[in-house]
Amino acid sequence: MVNIVLVEPEIPMNTGNIARTCAATRSRLHLVRPLGFDISDRAVKRAGLDYWYMVDITVYENLGEFLDKHGDEDLWLATTKAPRSYDRGEYRDGCWLVFGKETAGLPEFFRERYFDKCVRIPMREDARSLNLANSVAVLTYEALRQQGFPGLSGTGSMAR
Repeated sequence: MVNIVLVEPEIPMNTGNIARTCAATRSRLHLVRPLGFDISDRAVKRAGLDYWYMVDITVYENLGEFLDKHGDEDLWLATTKAPRSYDRGEYRDGCWLVFGKETAGLPEFFRERYFDKCVRIPMREDARSLNLANSVAVLTYEALRQQGFPGLSGTGSMAR
């Protein structure tokens, strides 16, 4: 099980795509307000297609409420400013992958508080960042790979 935390997401299509990733991987989705859209927004629903019934989603009023409810054990913060690559993290069952808003990332105080838990996706120096939904997918699948892809099918139905 992986917990995906979006802190102040702004773009409904990204959140919808992330919800679809959560549905496909049995990951939980946690949204920290303020949100840049209404959760019932058509764009969010359209991006998640017909997967919404498979998404376990919780919404929090702010980062403080989230931390009060869940603590800070097994947090991993995704940020382009991190000192290490995401493949250096050790993602256990129940870990929390935390992502910031599209335009500004995670708050500086939060990154500083959990400096040793900050990871980044390697990319060329003159690229600002990857799309949020893509970043979530990369880290989610790395966490699940380390856990042996629990509860997920590793085979398809291709006939020979």
